[in-house]
Amino acid sequence: MNQNPNSLCDEFPLLAASPDLHYLDSVATSQIHQSALDAVVRHETTCRANVSRGTYRLAEAADRAYEQARQTAARFVNAAAADEIIFTSGATASLNLLAHAFGDTLKPGDRVLISVAEHHSNFVPWQMLRDRTGIELGLIPVTTSGQLDLARLPELLGDNCRLVAVTQCSNVTGAWTDVATLVAAAHGACAKVLLDGAQAVQHGPQDVRALGIDFYAFSGHKCFGPGGVGVLWGRGELLTAMPPFLGGGGMIGEVTPQATTWAEPPQRFEAGTPPIAQAVGLAAALEWMMRLPWAEI
Repeated sequence: MNQNPNSLCDEFPLLAASPDLHYLDSVATSQIHQSALDAVVRHETTCRANVSRGTYRLAEAADRAYEQARQTAARFVNAAAADEIIFTSGATASLNLLAHAFGDTLKPGDRVLISVAEHHSNFVPWQMLRDRTGIELGLIPVTTSGQLDLARLPELLGDNCRLVAVTQCSNVTGAWTDVATLVAAAHGACAKVLLDGAQAVQHGPQDVRALGIDFYAFSGHKCFGPGGVGVLWGRGELLTAMPPFLGGGGMIGEVTPQATTWAEPPQRFEAGTPPIAQAVGLAAALEWMMRLPWAEI
């Protein structure tokens, strides 16, 4: 690796300005990389406008920048198509979106399986869904070493499990989930798999297709990008089958006094003004990460 830790620190504005600081809280929020900050400033000072709403020069430039950010995020997780990327305000919003939209396709008696090691963002929304709709909520225990006890999966999945939603890497113990074993068991029981990747993406680009999962969520502020932006990836056919979570501008096909039709994904799930500049900044951070020699790191 050509860079030493000190030269890397120089690429992060706060660390460069505070050479005596030892920042140990990246599990909560990483520092923003200079390229991401520059991208946000450049966007806000050269093409700040709303997206999908105008045909003037600034609006068209904003459209291009925003959709280029979507393409970058798709490359970062190796999505099959950019339309599988939904921008949100963070991993919490991504997980709540899925709990509502995918949750609306479930019926009483269907089961969602989570673990006792989940961040509240991937625990509470499923409890709320259970209380709201009458689904069943199962819990995967952890071993004494902090790993998910995947040996319990056959009995916990049963024949009515529709989704397994677990962390890819624990924010408390640092334990990584054995995704291959989890996916094989879940798909064998006809259940979909959601990974909360908030603590994994800062360790390098992901490959959702190689992982074999169905949904993936992460936050920009934990992978060297700006705050206020996150990503939900989902398989295209699953997103198409899900109803929207929020209603508003940008997510509709047609509105009449009698009824409304929905836009195709990802616009269906991006009601209102999305985090445009934040997405552009996140894309710059992801581009920087994709250039790093992760095998050496």
